[in-house]
Parts: sequence; C-alpha cells; structure tokens
Amino acid sequence: MTPAPPDPDALEAGRLLFAGKAEFVLGVASLSGLPPSDRTEVCFAGRSNVGKSSLINALTGRAKLARSSAEPGRTRELNYFDIGEGQLYLVDLPGFGYAKVSKTQTAAWTKLIKSYLRGRPSLRRVFLLVDARRGGFMDTDHEIMDLMDGAAVTYQIVLTKVDKVPKADVEKAAEKIAGLLKKRGAAHPVVLQTSAEKGWGIPELRAEIATLAAQG
Repeated sequence: MTPAPPDPDALEAGRLLFAGKAEFVLGVASLSGLPPSDRTEVCFAGRSNVGKSSLINALTGRAKLARSSAEPGRTRELNYFDIGEGQLYLVDLPGFGYAKVSKTQTAAWTKLIKSYLRGRPSLRRVFLLVDARRGGFMDTDHEIMDLMDGAAVTYQIVLTKVDKVPKADVEKAAEKIAGLLKKRGAAHPVVLQTSAEKGWGIPELRAEIATLAAQG
C-alpha cells in the first residue's frame, strides 16, 4: 500500500518526541532482565547489517546512540533506549543471520527474541527492517513474520538504504512486499521507505512511532 500523505500534526508530534532526550537504558540478555512494562514499546528487527543502528541514530539525531559495526551480530542483547524522558521505549533486537557466532549463542538469542515477541504486553509494533538492495524478503524475514503472525504482534516493514537503489527498483520492491503482506494477518499494510544517510522517510517514521506512543 502506498503511504498516505503524512499528517502535519503527527509529523510535529514525531519531531517533538525525538527532539527530546534519547538515552541508552540497558541491555537485556534474559527475560528476567526486562524493565517494567510501564510505557509503550516499539522494537526494530532485521537481518545483521540491515542498518538498524544507523536508523536509530537518524531517528534520534544522535550519531552514536546505537553502535554500528562492520561485524555482523554485534548487537547481542535486547538494547533498550528511553525516548522523550519516559514516553517510549525503543528496543533494538539482535540481528538475524549472525556471522562468526556459535550455534549455541545463535540458539540462545533466537529463543530470547521469540519469547520477547510472544510475551511483552507493552510492545505495540515491531518495525521489521528490510534492505532495499535485496529487492524483497529473505528466508529469515519470513521466519520472523511467521512468528509474529502466530503471536498476533503487529509489525510494519521499513525498507532501508533506499538511496542505494534506483527509485524505480525501490517502488517495485515496495509493491512486491505490500502484495505479500496481504496474506499475513498481523502485518501493517503500509511499507515505509527510509535512508538513514539522506534522512529520507525519517520524519514519517518518527510520526508513526509518536502516534503509537500517544495511544498509550
């Protein structure tokens, strides 16, 4: 589905939310370490190197809030960020498709992610990031969508790095993805297009998140 023109009030709410403080709170390695479910929570998921850290930094306007690395799988915990002084938790999940990581460690991370997605009452939406250069979903994307469909967790696709791909190819990929999402019960129909480097789509994503935060 093609995104509707952004609502000016929502854009302003998003600007204000992310203009406030944004701070790393804690890294969670087990469900027992999760903070209280006392505010709206959104999380970012996706394959390693899809650009999660860069997108979080672009949203918050802070170059080093979320660390990025050339080494896939650097994010090894559920990393919690407080946005707007208690208005929202933004959670960065470990990347899928880890490289140079033991099967035991991968299994532990996967179990943690699945348990979190199934049982977190304050989680309002998962933003599943997909590299626009891939042209569509990969097997790991389908696996996590299967999980979220089964858990009835609402998720929305965010294309990243769209500045690296011709516009026609981005639109083709977005249309293809939107068509596949029609068959998935928990998927939000609108596919967002972003570039952390260029700032494209960042105000719209902020607005989406601010709307969720306002709903409580």
